[in-house]
Amino acid sequence: MTSGLIGRVWQHKNGQGSRFTAEYRVHTLVWFEAHETMENAITREKQIKEWKRDWKIALIEKSNPEWRDLYADLSI
Repeated sequence: MTSGLIGRVWQHKNGQGSRFTAEYRVHTLVWFEAHETMENAITREKQIKEWKRDWKIALIEKSNPEWRDLYADLSI
């Protein structure tokens, strides 16, 4: 979760993200959700973290079946 998606993705792409992204070389934004409040975003993040991997893949493929990098689509 972040309040600045563009900057956060840039950090990940440039090796400044979390240890997880550095270790597993996760540099592609394939899915995101926007929420009205931080509380709603935190609740949703906790919910999705409990999901099975297959459910998470289905969520991504519903809106991004080619697994395109969505970073270029964000307004800068």
